[in-house]
Amino acid sequence: MIDKTWGSAAEAVADIPDGASLAVGGFGLSGNPIALIEALLAQGTGDLSIVSNNCGVDDWGLGILLNAKRIRKMTSSYVGENKEFERQFLSGELELELTPQGTLAEKLRAGGSGIAAFYTQTGVGTQVAEGGLPRRYAADGSIAVASPVKDVRSFDVSGIARDYVLEEAIVTDFALVHALKGDRHGNLVFNKAARNFNPLAAMAGRVCIAQVEELVEPGELDPDTIHLPGIYVHRIVEVGSDIEKRIERRTVSVAQAASREMPEGA
Repeated sequence: MIDKTWGSAAEAVADIPDGASLAVGGFGLSGNPIALIEALLAQGTGDLSIVSNNCGVDDWGLGILLNAKRIRKMTSSYVGENKEFERQFLSGELELELTPQGTLAEKLRAGGSGIAAFYTQTGVGTQVAEGGLPRRYAADGSIAVASPVKDVRSFDVSGIARDYVLEEAIVTDFALVHALKGDRHGNLVFNKAARNFNPLAAMAGRVCIAQVEELVEPGELDPDTIHLPGIYVHRIVEVGSDIEKRIERRTVSVAQAASREMPEGA
């Protein structure tokens, strides 16, 4: 039996070196591998290049690595909700490769599938294809590093010729993901919205480290319920179901808000 379990998050990330590239699951604060991120913070690893949909918030998720100045570059599709992310980027402290969300997802999937690059209509006619998007600012506010021009070709699809931009796949040194359940072989099941970028990030990492809320024995997971096969997962750590899970913005309807303000028995 191939047992991929590790004793702790700290042990599982111990060999991630300074300068490593990471694909990290999560969307907003949903499905963040927070135990692995905190372990990485505690061991002092820095100069990281991270691929993730966003960078958490100021005090949670990837935001804690950002606040500690451990991240050199982010490849993301969303910068909002994190003031420190914005500050570091605009001040020239952080490099940012801003990527359309669907394109980012496909770049990760392609990397995990052995596809070197692909053509997509997303970004055609914009700076995504034409280049010049700021990736790093200089101290004086000028652009120190800009995005390059990308190859654009016309393809006849279903009798209609359209332009497509070439996007290269993403493969990283490591991947950090969060799942609801996993077995000792690394097969993973994700819960609802936490499925987001987690499977794609897992596929893209040469070494995938998964934190799971519940660890089960091989054969206990119904094969039809498995979202990611264990072939993509190399290390698995059980973190328990009581692990902290945050919500970025809790909203309720006007009627719900009013009902909560009514006195008991009214």
